[in-house]
Amino acid sequence: MSAPAPSSLVVVEAEPLPRQEEVLTDAALAFVAELHRRFTPRRDELLARRAERRAEIARTSSLGFLPETEAVRADDSWKVAPAPAALNDRRVEITGPTDRKMTINALNSGAKVWLADFEDASAPTWENVVLGQVNLVDAYTRNIDFTDPRSGKSYALKSADELATVVMRPRGWHLEERHLTVDGRPVPGALVDFGLYFFHNAQRLIDLGKGPYFYLPKTESHLEARLWNEIFVFAQDYVGIPQGTVRATVLIETITAAYEMEEILYELRDHAAGLNAGRWDYLFSIVKNFRDGGAKFVLPDRNLVTMTAPFMRAYTELLVRTCHKRGAHAIGGMAAFIPSRRDAEVNKVAFEKVKADKDREAGDGFDGSWVAHPDLVPIAMASFDAVLGEKPNQKDRLREDVHVEGPELIDIASLDAHPTYDGLRNAVQVGIRYIEAWLRGLGAVAIFNLMEDAATAEISRSQIWQWINAEVVFENGQQATPELARAVAAEELAAIRAEIGDEAFAAGKWQQAHDLLLHVSLDADYADFLTLPAYDQLVG
Repeated sequence: MSAPAPSSLVVVEAEPLPRQEEVLTDAALAFVAELHRRFTPRRDELLARRAERRAEIARTSSLGFLPETEAVRADDSWKVAPAPAALNDRRVEITGPTDRKMTINALNSGAKVWLADFEDASAPTWENVVLGQVNLVDAYTRNIDFTDPRSGKSYALKSADELATVVMRPRGWHLEERHLTVDGRPVPGALVDFGLYFFHNAQRLIDLGKGPYFYLPKTESHLEARLWNEIFVFAQDYVGIPQGTVRATVLIETITAAYEMEEILYELRDHAAGLNAGRWDYLFSIVKNFRDGGAKFVLPDRNLVTMTAPFMRAYTELLVRTCHKRGAHAIGGMAAFIPSRRDAEVNKVAFEKVKADKDREAGDGFDGSWVAHPDLVPIAMASFDAVLGEKPNQKDRLREDVHVEGPELIDIASLDAHPTYDGLRNAVQVGIRYIEAWLRGLGAVAIFNLMEDAATAEISRSQIWQWINAEVVFENGQQATPELARAVAAEELAAIRAEIGDEAFAAGKWQQAHDLLLHVSLDADYADFLTLPAYDQLVG
């Protein structure tokens, strides 16, 4: 492996962590510094382009397929690269952060793929960033075990042929990593996560018969996919592995990306593995981009927006059609239910809903889907086994019956549901509880029997913001106002204190979470991402 001389301009500004020297080697940091110098300027331009596009949507309240890329969509001759063997069967994927226990449980879960998450399911403390990398190296070298200090239960890896294939998700382009600076400025978190993982594991994964596989989050345009492709090309040359070894699955979790699915696959075609339908961030993106659009863009309670809603159906049908037309995997959405150890009836109802959801996805042509808990793996597996049988996927099912017009993707008004007062209360409850855990360094949090991550908090605070600014009147006659949101938040804070006791309340970050939720929900200057002001308050 060749590398330039270590860069003295990468500064690690943090308290030392155990084993950090194994990850933050001079050679790895030199690679990260080179990524930063080559690609951060283009990343900055693309972030500015996001703002310009958002301003255009505010002016027109419309979106459409791009006329300048019509030739790419019309050309039926191109396909993405064939899937490597380790990614050919993706019928069930489990998601979760890269802490030591989760790493073992996810790899052992029986799922075909583990989305090892440095993004929405991981609060980006320096400990999570660095030790997550350590845990993945330990998993690949089979030097990982874990004993729960509370229960005394021990965890160890199963045999290699029983383990899930890892697809790693770095942070989105908008986030910085304040602990690493090059030439006086922070390195984008995406380049830190990708760079450290790729540098240490690319060849190791090849030797294991797999490869460096990635999920790309928060993508808003094919130009952002093009940037990632350029990074992959450079990185493969840098460490001396064949071009096309990297594979990337792009989350179509922004409304702008939904209009550029084919172009995104085209830009990544030598490295593309598929597209994924990410539900909560997708709804958050609709609210964010069309927040000036008036009543026709007001979403009802998040739990009332099912995947069978007409505009969500258009999105998922188009995704399957696009992927299979181009030879890529179409991966479905998340089953976020967390089984209760105390209430069998809750589990029965939830399992039936999960099964119906996964049956629908398999029937629609998806090649796989996500779950958040190992207990859901058999349920999702059964749904896809029933359709796939021994086949690894159903990419041969082209869904040529699907024809989606641009306006269908933003036809929110066709949904026969409206915001409710209970929906406001739930948004406040989930928002406070999630943000409090995030500020303590937890990114994946069980709340009301659902595994919530940062996307959940984003849709919660966005809906509060939207309903207030659209002057929504709930079914009980109350209007959504800042005063009402503050009153509900105060009641929730008091309820949490009563639930957990004064001592636990004081030991947590509850008031801080309450204040931050109200700030991003009520401020006239809508924050692009909740995690930006939250990162300023994250300790570690």
